[in-house]
Amino acid sequence: MFDFKSTRRDVLLCLLFAVLTAALWRMPTGFEERGDQTALRARAHVIEVDDTLVQQYGMIRLGAQAVTMKIAEGPFTGRVVTGENLLTGKLELDKIFAPGDDALAVITRDELGEIGRVNPQDHYRLDTELWLLCLFAALLLAFGGFTGAKALLSFLFTALAIWKLLIPAMLRGHDPIYATLGLVTAITAAIIFLVGGMNRKGMVAFLGAMLGVAATCALALVFAPEFKLHGAIRPFSESLLYTGFAHLDLSRIFLAGIFLASAGAVMDLSMDVAAAQDEVVRAKPDIGFAGALRAGFAVGRAVTGTMTTTLLLAYSASYMTLLMVFMAQGVPMANLFNMSYVAAEVFNTLVGSFGLITVAPFTALAGAFLFTRGRQGA
Repeated sequence: MFDFKSTRRDVLLCLLFAVLTAALWRMPTGFEERGDQTALRARAHVIEVDDTLVQQYGMIRLGAQAVTMKIAEGPFTGRVVTGENLLTGKLELDKIFAPGDDALAVITRDELGEIGRVNPQDHYRLDTELWLLCLFAALLLAFGGFTGAKALLSFLFTALAIWKLLIPAMLRGHDPIYATLGLVTAITAAIIFLVGGMNRKGMVAFLGAMLGVAATCALALVFAPEFKLHGAIRPFSESLLYTGFAHLDLSRIFLAGIFLASAGAVMDLSMDVAAAQDEVVRAKPDIGFAGALRAGFAVGRAVTGTMTTTLLLAYSASYMTLLMVFMAQGVPMANLFNMSYVAAEVFNTLVGSFGLITVAPFTALAGAFLFTRGRQGA
């Protein structure tokens, strides 16, 4: 039977998070003034390049590439300008332009408002990223319908919450552990209640997920001193200390990232167990607490068996080249796993996986209590 009351709650919740998402979109981070307020950014078509000052040393290039571009948008549309593309010899940061490419041009204006200097910042990718996002949204809506729309809303809310709330809070010196726990609580509620609904199933999934996240956080705090890892092990972490943010506790930022990274998989697992328990109790209302608990444990064991390798695959893929370097140099396994970079990934993977394992019994316990409450006497 169609539940108008439940649907009304879902619609109101969607409207609430739509308003919150719009508010986050318009909310400033507070760090905008640190950038050049006079600079403009526009797409520019590369017409010609001059590699006279570029020096090749094996695979790397040093020097400067002169790039002649035609601005394609903004107040200077149609103007032909020349910018300098500095090459530092770092393959991961350097870019080489060729005629026909599109570049994101950063235009610095002079006192009269005219073009002062143009920097071809990188290849222009914003249009491709936007098309990919639109394709993702279209497929999600086509397949998921109203549920897909709620999932898309939770996706946008999560992305904006991380960028507009968590990152500025940590930059201002707030404790990364507490800030991340607060954010994870908010986005877990948003995702689970938007997708699962404001009902017992959603509450069970939320409780199970938060208990799993809390277990991950506790394990990270307990075992971190034994690993003796500095937070600067993460890319660009040390750069923060040299750009006016020496007050940041990089180690706690590193620990906060562990349970933030595992939160998505924890939510998936908790929703799987909660949804399965809900169906079992609906099919057999007199199942009782013990029966619902056994059903939750059975589902939890099945999904945990496949989810335990989720974080391993995710993290190993991001550090594939690092592992290849060590293997190519014949580094012994004892040395390999004792290195700080590898130990950090081992710590990240195992602690995050502990959260995945604990969330299944936590969700099963919460579901056995909430789903059977008020039914056993019926």
